[in-house]
Amino acid sequence: MSVQVGQAAPDFTLKTSKMQDFTLSEHKGKKNVVLLFVPLAFTGG
Repeated sequence: MSVQVGQAAPDFTLKTSKMQDFTLSEHKGKKNVVLLFVPLAFTGG
């Protein structure tokens, strides 16, 4: 799956840092959503 600049993101569900479900569609139109992917954050390296 690929997303282009300016294209709406597909709906997804992820776990938050507090292990709660976060579903993108539940926040549509309410506020901005920022995704941060930090692959080495918990590897100790």
